[in-house]
Amino acid sequence: MNELSPIRTDDAVESPRRRRGRGPLWLLVLLALAAGGYWAYRTYLPDGFRKAETQQAGTGRRGGRRGAGGEGPQAVGIATVQKGDMPVVLSGLGTVTPLATVTIRSQVSGYLTQIGFREGQTVKAGDFLAQIDVRPYEALLAQYQGQLLRDQALLQNARLDLARYQTLNRQDSISKQNVDTQAATVKQYEGVVASDQAQIDQQKLNISYGRITAPVEGRVGLRQIDQGNYVTAASTGIVVVTQLHPISVIFTLPETVLSRVMDRLRAGATLPVRVFDRSDTTEIAKGNLDTVDNQIDVTTGTVKLRALFPNKDDRLFPNQFVNARLDVDTVRDAALVPAAAVLRGTPGTYVYLLTGEDKVAVRPIEIGESDGVRTVVTKGLAVGDRVVVDGTDRLKDGAQVRVTGGRPETTAGPEAAKPTEGEGAAAQPKPEGQRQEGQRPEGERPHRRRQQSQNP
Repeated sequence: MNELSPIRTDDAVESPRRRRGRGPLWLLVLLALAAGGYWAYRTYLPDGFRKAETQQAGTGRRGGRRGAGGEGPQAVGIATVQKGDMPVVLSGLGTVTPLATVTIRSQVSGYLTQIGFREGQTVKAGDFLAQIDVRPYEALLAQYQGQLLRDQALLQNARLDLARYQTLNRQDSISKQNVDTQAATVKQYEGVVASDQAQIDQQKLNISYGRITAPVEGRVGLRQIDQGNYVTAASTGIVVVTQLHPISVIFTLPETVLSRVMDRLRAGATLPVRVFDRSDTTEIAKGNLDTVDNQIDVTTGTVKLRALFPNKDDRLFPNQFVNARLDVDTVRDAALVPAAAVLRGTPGTYVYLLTGEDKVAVRPIEIGESDGVRTVVTKGLAVGDRVVVDGTDRLKDGAQVRVTGGRPETTAGPEAAKPTEGEGAAAQPKPEGQRQEGQRPEGERPHRRRQQSQNP
């Protein structure tokens, strides 16, 4: 290359060597800074802070995650297993059904001349409801009575002729054929007289049908026809009478519980039934089971049952939708836990049992009857055991917990005495690494003094 070139070959070659020679120097500087930072961490970080961090990390490993940062034992609510009675209640959907619903119709045709009821009135059997115009039937009755008198006279004359023919026949003055003919004539008139009498009875019956009375005791509904209209026999409805006292509720139960109900009925037990409103919150009436249907519905696998209620306060209304609860039996002296404590998962049905070290253990159990609030435990727990009812979503076997609220919490029967606020605070252990409000962590004052000594 020309010597007058501004680029020197020796400088181009030596420059990379000089850059490579600076590498060890920067490495030494970084190592020195790291060593200084580690020394400052060990010197100035308070021992109390390090101890709290170490214990929080250990607690997080033992009890699982406690949220985003592992902040200590999981807060839980507990309840104590109590001894009590659990009623065996079977629930089903039902409909209020009257024992009798009668649509009043006239048995004869005619004009409606009188209405003898008030809408919504309660009537008894035999009370007057309506009157149909029966004058046409009275006229027919008089006509048939006249025909009867005429035919009775003809019959009487035929009988006299028969007696004379029989006397002449014995004297050989008349043939036997004439006697037999006259005897047949008498039979004919007897039939006519009987027919006339039947027509008379029919018209008397029609006249009595013109006065319409209540066939059953019950409540009268709204009038379906007004006075003055023409009523056709057996087709025109006048009013509906519904029996309300007593009244029944027809409800359904699964066929799987039928044997239990039938066993109680065969034993002569009276099974009470309570009905609730559509929302299943308000009790409407109390009654007793009356009977069970004679077949199972194959499409739904259910059986119908009928319960009777006095309904003196008229709270049950026909065709009302209700929820029926049948009390079949009562489990005596059972171990009861809140339904919220019962969990289901890989171990089957289980609860979290609180141990003496404020830890929980998974305890498989077997359950019986339940009313939605309490559950009978048949195996796995004893009266007095404490189980977790709140905060079970992030627990596992052996987890450390922190009990909140009173201890223990009752589930049935008389309430257990709860500790006072001071006693509860004293009985509740403080997890290591946590401090009370207003308390300074350990090592805070030495740290502050060391900082002051550093300042000139």
